Amino acid sequence: MRCPYGRRYDTGHEVIRAVGNQGISATLPVLVYAEENGKSEEELIRALMLSHLTVIYIKQSLGRLSALCGCVVAATGSSCGITWLMGGTYEQVSFAVQNMIANLTGMICDGAKPSCALKVTTGVSTAVLSAIMAMENRCVTSVEGIIDEDVDQSIRNLTKIGSKGMNETDKVVLEIMTSK
Repeated sequence: MRCPYGRRYDTGHEVIRAVGNQGISATLPVLVYAEENGKSEEELIRALMLSHLTVIYIKQSLGRLSALCGCVVAATGSSCGITWLMGGTYEQVSFAVQNMIANLTGMICDGAKPSCALKVTTGVSTAVLSAIMAMENRCVTSVEGIIDEDVDQSIRNLTKIGSKGMNETDKVVLEIMTSK
């Protein structure tokens, strides 16, 4: 939690500059996993590319503003990168996405402040859990909730909730924040 909190409140902790909490969520978990497991620079670069391209793919349908927490989307990317670094196949990377969507859809964004650091932690810890489950070929199935057999449809379901379903949530969050 030090990185997002330190970045916002200048606590003196060394952090990556010019990277927001979403960038931290999509990058640092992959970087740490690669370093702790002796992965090559090329493997790290490929895993980071997978993470960031996954985030871009999801966010292109989500839109610029949403009540859905962006750190959760970014952590979905890191789960993909970590799964790949674990030796995961395309199917297992897809399982990681499905597990993330099933677990964290609905987490709201109420502005980037210390509570955001907690959400980064939740997203990142769930990313690791989702990667581990995916490597064991464990995945939330289409029987449950918004998950579909097709990972792309699950992503569309997530972004539909974030872009359309949470419009009223966004209004209520703003109303609460401005009335304090």
